[in-house]
Amino acid sequence: MKENAVITIISITIIVLNMMMIIVLNIKNAIMVATMAEVTTVTMAEIMVATMAEVTAAVMAVITAVVMAVTTAEVTVATMAEITAVTMAEVTAVTMTVTTAVVKDVAAVGAGCFNLINN
Repeated sequence: MKENAVITIISITIIVLNMMMIIVLNIKNAIMVATMAEVTTVTMAEIMVATMAEVTAAVMAVITAVVMAVTTAEVTVATMAEITAVTMAEVTAVTMTVTTAVVKDVAAVGAGCFNLINN
C-alpha cells in the first residue's frame, strides 16, 4: 500500500512538473513572439525613417537644382533685357545728338555757301 502511494505521489509530481514545463515553454514562446514583433516593428520604423530621410534629401536636392536653374535663367533673361534696353536707349540718344549736331553744321555750311554765292 505504501509503495502504491509513493508511486502515485511520484507520478503526480512528474505530471505536475511536466505541466509546469509546458507552461514555462508556452510563456517563453509568447515572450519570444512578442520580442520578435517588437524588434521587427522598431527595425522597420528605423528603416522607414532612414529611407524617408534619404528620399527627402534626394528629392529636395533635385528640386533645389531645378529651381536654381530656372531662377538663374529667368534672372539672366531679365538682366539681359534690361541691359539691352538701357544700351539701346543710350546709343539712340548719343546717335540722335551727334546726328542733330552734324545736320546743324551742314545746314550752317550750306547757309554760308548760299550767302557767299548770293553776295
